[in-house]
Amino acid sequence: MSINREIAEPPWRQLYAILRAQIESGELTGRVPGEKHLMQEYGLALATVRKATKLLRDEGWIVTVAGWGSYVSEDNPRTKPS
Repeated sequence: MSINREIAEPPWRQLYAILRAQIESGELTGRVPGEKHLMQEYGLALATVRKATKLLRDEGWIVTVAGWGSYVSEDNPRTKPS
């Protein structure tokens, strides 16, 4: 998946959707790629990447450990019982 700059949805929202879909499908587990990696992979600014990952963190999809990075939360919305 890539960022589509020709649609109205902001790039940070697209990155959020990409990462969330990867978590939901089980494609992304463990450590989340770092900010610099996401910036390079998707051609985005640091502020854009941070906005997307902040929303993932706020919603419980990922957790961030200072100095160690971000990880898919073991208690994310996908794994919580209904």
